[in-house]
Amino acid sequence: MFLPDKGYDSGIIINFVTNNLTMILTTTPTIQGRTIVEYKGVVFGEVIAGVVFLKDIAASFRNLVGGRSSSYEDELIQARSAAMGELLERAEALGADAVVGIDLDYEVLGTNNGMLMVTASGTAVKLD
Repeated sequence: MFLPDKGYDSGIIINFVTNNLTMILTTTPTIQGRTIVEYKGVVFGEVIAGVVFLKDIAASFRNLVGGRSSSYEDELIQARSAAMGELLERAEALGADAVVGIDLDYEVLGTNNGMLMVTASGTAVKLD
């Protein structure tokens, strides 16, 4: 996985070291103290994950009695991490140093909304 197990705040800068390269990922359009010298292009990471039947039953029960559904939260965290990982890999393939303006979108798909789609998008850039 490419992201911490917990969510992250808007605007945070995340440094990843993969293949001996450091990649900065941020939701902000700029990186303080750095200058963008080249725009490499828009990059995406997409994941469609199925929800397991037993988790759906447990979540329905939680909905009746109140509380959080940790099984759905875990699925969401894993899908988001995978989407961000794909985004990072595609930015590296373009020779980028960072991805700015990252946006995450979530959708439910399929019969009875049994699938979760997470899309991460941002602009791959070279920094000074």
